[in-house]
This record gives sequence, C-alpha cells and structure tokens, in this order.
Amino acid sequence: MVDSIVDILLIEDNPNDVELTMRALKKNNIVNNVHVIMDGAEALEYFFADGKYSGRDINLRPKLVILDLKLPKVDGLEILRKIKSDETTKTIPVVVLTTSKEESDIVSSYKLGANSFIVKPVDFEKFITTVRELGMYWLLINEPPK
Repeated sequence: MVDSIVDILLIEDNPNDVELTMRALKKNNIVNNVHVIMDGAEALEYFFADGKYSGRDINLRPKLVILDLKLPKVDGLEILRKIKSDETTKTIPVVVLTTSKEESDIVSSYKLGANSFIVKPVDFEKFITTVRELGMYWLLINEPPK
C-alpha cells in the first residue's frame, strides 16, 4: 500500500521500460516518490482507493501520471476514460508515454483527456532527454490546481 505522497505514478507493464524510465529519472535527479504499477486493474485500484489500495488516502494524488497504453487487464485508454471522468481524479496530469504511433491512439488519448502524448524514443539518450523534460515541466514548471 502507498501511504505517502507520490510525485510520479508510472503505469507501465514492460520491466525494461520501467527500468529505463527509472534510470532516466535518476540520471536527471527526478526520482522523488515514484510509484510503479504494472497493470491497468491495479492502477484503477490505486486511483479509487480500492482493492489492494483500499486504505490509501484518496486525497493524496500524484503530481504526474506517466501512462502506457498497452497494459494487461485494463488498457491505458480505459484508465484515462475513468480517471478523467471522475471529479476526484480528473485534474491529475496524465502523460501518455507509449510505443504506439497510431493516429487513433493519439486522437483517443486526447479526446479522453490526456495532457500530452509522447512516443517512446528508441535511442536511450533521446529517451533520457524526453523523460528529463517531461519531469522538469510537469513537476517544476507546471502549476496544478490545488
């Protein structure tokens, strides 16, 4: 269970992508309070303090969600649909970080309320730069609602 403030909620099922993202965050000194969830059903439990997360304080929301679209159990688009249609979670910034370049995924993500859509760079240095800029903007520059 997560009882503390989570700055970044990383929802990603690929262990290699989790490791790359964590390395990129660490390399850029943006590793404060990252929580990793590896399937969509668990992500929904986290957001709505249900199941495994039933004791979690629902008012402690992440500052940023980094969301993959292709997830087991519940896909990223369904997660977006549910969190962006709920009053308690709809203002949480969600950045889709995925391998998909499908126009339908991009359009659907934005229609469902994604704040940004980024295709994962294949090159590690570009990936590090992308994650650094993503973390810097959403955690340091962006001003979220209170």
